[in-house]
Amino acid sequence: MSPLTQTGYGADESGLICGWRLAPDRRAQEIGSAEAAAWLAQRRSHGAPAGGEFLWLHFNLSHTGAQPWLQHRAELPEAFFDALKEDLHSTRIERTDQHALVAVVNDVHFAFSFEPSDISTLWIHVDHDLVVTARRQALRSIDALRTAAKRGDSFASPIELLENLLRAQADVLVRIVRDVTGRVDDVEDALLANRLDHRRARLGAMRRLLVRLQRLLAPEPASLFRLLQHPPAWIDEAGVLALRQSTEEFSVVLRDMSALQERIKLLQEEVAARVNEDNHRSLFVLTVVTVLALPINLIAGLLGMNVGGVPLADSPRGFWVVVGIVLGFTCIAGWVAWRSRHSRAE
Repeated sequence: MSPLTQTGYGADESGLICGWRLAPDRRAQEIGSAEAAAWLAQRRSHGAPAGGEFLWLHFNLSHTGAQPWLQHRAELPEAFFDALKEDLHSTRIERTDQHALVAVVNDVHFAFSFEPSDISTLWIHVDHDLVVTARRQALRSIDALRTAAKRGDSFASPIELLENLLRAQADVLVRIVRDVTGRVDDVEDALLANRLDHRRARLGAMRRLLVRLQRLLAPEPASLFRLLQHPPAWIDEAGVLALRQSTEEFSVVLRDMSALQERIKLLQEEVAARVNEDNHRSLFVLTVVTVLALPINLIAGLLGMNVGGVPLADSPRGFWVVVGIVLGFTCIAGWVAWRSRHSRAE
């Protein structure tokens, strides 16, 4: 086993982050790019090794040496490189003309901070004795699979490796859904306690995150249906069943995400209703104050005109008469406003 010589980007000179020789009932053995190239050359000249041995190579596409190595040493099908060039990032698994599988899988960043931008793509090539995964940023699910390989877990076949990756991705989504559920619970408790603060912005951010996760991570049903109905010959019935089960588990997580989105939408509507109610209450108070001040302003304006014939100008009780008139009109205006509010409340 040769340790990888790190040269930057978390990979060696060929862009290889980690490589593993895997076989049924055998601990995973880490290899470098030179050993992987020798293994692939031997496979081309003498066929695949006996005993069900296969390789898993994980590359960093940000390294300039990754794609040339994959083209010249791994000799991957053109469908894999076409997938790299495409701008379509929806999760899908397709069968190539060479009876291999090319998958595009979206995953959250290793340092996930609940931002919609913290999602990147993982490209996968799978055939009967070679699995290649490639990414541009560190992802959680693939890191969990690397940890399992370092721990010495054995993988019986490339399909089992792919199925474990899909399960790891589903586990990451379950944790995200649980974390978002906890945050939504906090917002709901604050709403019930009339402590809204800036929860509307938090709800909007969480809803955008779930929408983006569901749009990118939901597998395309048509591609999976075609694969499971007509799998390559090297995938046995147990492998097809494992893929179908992992897809069903993924579907359950996506349904939970849809239910959580609906819950967030209802909370947003409730928060908006509370905010509108507070705005209407403030506007009503302002209107009442304006109405109550109207009589005194109107009478003061009329009596303050510098013209002859102002009533009560020579009366010794004129001031108190005007005060009584103002108080009377103010009480009437206040009673009308109170009755109007009471009728709306009913």
